Amino acid sequence: MPEGMPVAVAAASCHAGPMTQDRDFEIFLATAPGQEDALCGEIRLKGFRQPHAVPGGVVIRGGWPEVWRANLWVRGANRILARIDAFKVVHLAQLDHRARLVPWAGLLRPDIPFRVEASCTGSRIYHAGAAAERIENAIRKTIGAPCSTDAELTIRVRIDHDLCTISIDSSGDLLHRRGHKQAVNRAPMRETMASLFLLQCGYDGNEPVFDPMCGSGTFVIEAAEIAARLNPGRSRHFAFEHLANFDEAAWQKMRDVRSMRVPASRSYGSDRDAGAITMSRANAERAGVTPWTTFQQTPISDVRPPCDTPGLVIVNPPYGTRIGDRTALLPLYRAFGRTLATHFSGWRVGLVTTESGLAHATGLPFLPNTAPIPHGGLRVTLFQTAPLA
Repeated sequence: MPEGMPVAVAAASCHAGPMTQDRDFEIFLATAPGQEDALCGEIRLKGFRQPHAVPGGVVIRGGWPEVWRANLWVRGANRILARIDAFKVVHLAQLDHRARLVPWAGLLRPDIPFRVEASCTGSRIYHAGAAAERIENAIRKTIGAPCSTDAELTIRVRIDHDLCTISIDSSGDLLHRRGHKQAVNRAPMRETMASLFLLQCGYDGNEPVFDPMCGSGTFVIEAAEIAARLNPGRSRHFAFEHLANFDEAAWQKMRDVRSMRVPASRSYGSDRDAGAITMSRANAERAGVTPWTTFQQTPISDVRPPCDTPGLVIVNPPYGTRIGDRTALLPLYRAFGRTLATHFSGWRVGLVTTESGLAHATGLPFLPNTAPIPHGGLRVTLFQTAPLA
């Protein structure tokens, strides 16, 4: 079975129905700007219908089963929105009337709290708070569900050039929260972003991966999960479990499908900090990938290939705007580059950093890089090499 299946975002005229009904609507999988094509590639590989990249994510078509599978299987998406209605609207009274026609009773339960988040861009309705209030009132008066600012279930309303799109956030917590990582270092890479960087580096689970500055182990653990074909959502809950059309038995049957395999290669991590190694091992244990991962404390100048078969070195080292001063980091990048150039013949390299100056201080022969990607208030770039000579 493929690691993932299609995602769904509901269309304007679609009335939500039980899982057993065959519904076809639009599903939006959100990602960081700049990673849309990588996410689209993952979704296409996993068999979802009609995926196409749009700013901020990927749109596919499907039904509620695809929404569930997407949350369970897709690694690179930050959240998955089911688009339940869309219509033109130019004033608040019209929004109030139209919102009451949405089939809320088939979607929301009267006993489950909800919240509404709205945004307005280039529209005659420009007050997001007033728009959210109209949707809240429509739901309360239609089905009596309570509105709460800390509710797990979120209705997202986007009014863009007078087109109002109403979506249900089917994920709840952001999808990088796999449910395994309790210990993190000072500047962790999100699992969703790490998985897409691995994909961009050509990783498919059939070669060794090595992160010589592994921190809390994100790259290593994601690589091991991909190699073992473990679904990323296997250990957590999702907001769609609180919907009126949720079928517990069908969902459990979907979760019970096992595609796990013994990986063809191991994933390795090292770090000069003993605390990072302790964190990584604990996180790998919670993720269930300890049998296929190896972590050891090693300074970067002493790093050597962890196995005889070349594979992928991928690293998210400190950068000046994140941890420490840029000038102080130049020796680290130079030592990293010398170590790889001397000892890692045949290995490809992926390096994530905010500054091209730091990347090029390695002296590694980088290929043309892709556009920067927002991450933690910064913009990071993936630098890659071909197999080193």
